[in-house]
Amino acid sequence: MRKNNAVLLSTPYILWMLAFTLIPLGVVGYYALTDPNTGAFSLVNIRELGTYLPVLWQSVWYSLVSAFICLLLGYPVAYYIAHRSATTQKFLYMLVMLPMCMSFLLRTLAWVGLLQDTGIINNLLGLIGIGPVPMIRTSGAVILGMVYNYLPYMILPLYSTIVKIDNRLIEAAEDLGCNTLQVFRKVVFPLSMPGILTGITMVFVPAVSTFYISQKLGGPDTLLIGDVIERQFKQAQNPNMGAALSLVLMILVFICTGIMNRAGGNDEEGGVIV
Repeated sequence: MRKNNAVLLSTPYILWMLAFTLIPLGVVGYYALTDPNTGAFSLVNIRELGTYLPVLWQSVWYSLVSAFICLLLGYPVAYYIAHRSATTQKFLYMLVMLPMCMSFLLRTLAWVGLLQDTGIINNLLGLIGIGPVPMIRTSGAVILGMVYNYLPYMILPLYSTIVKIDNRLIEAAEDLGCNTLQVFRKVVFPLSMPGILTGITMVFVPAVSTFYISQKLGGPDTLLIGDVIERQFKQAQNPNMGAALSLVLMILVFICTGIMNRAGGNDEEGGVIV
């Protein structure tokens, strides 16, 4: 009886996954492995992917840099929130999530107004005789946009992991003679490793496939794989090549997610104390 109830309750989720995940993946795979002219099975799209490898590596590099910066900025914030009172934690947690309630497009466009040559920052710099400083249409602007938009995805899993660390472990380390730095290095940081890996994954996955940020904040030298995919569908009218690029991107995301999940273990383990 319980088994039948479990199957019944999981049916909506299974149908959802089938309709909006498995079938679209199958459609992408079909277009990626067919000839755009004849519709027959062909690897011509796969063979042409080498042309776009530099763009793919640039996308991966930008995503890794933004994930690392998010980690440097997000870890102290998550650590601070986790060690406040319960009421303060709820308030600060809400502040972290608040920007996510605003449209992604509006948040990105706000940085356009700040960074452009006649924007707010350059106008302020002009008042003290500096500028205009070229800030927009650069790789730095693209990474800044990624960090700003995806930083909450790093803070939230880190906070969820750090807040679960047993204070008795920290007290035991202090009783054994560890100073503050040693406690962090030998206890807190290893136990927060699952949150670190989860945060890196949650930042890397959307960053590597983004295209709007690079279009608004970047220039000709900051072309990302998401931009190429969009152009294949909208401008080149070549959905087969766009599907092939999307397939490679999905495989990359699945591989990175699988590696980080395996390395991170589970939340109950909480890492390894060094």
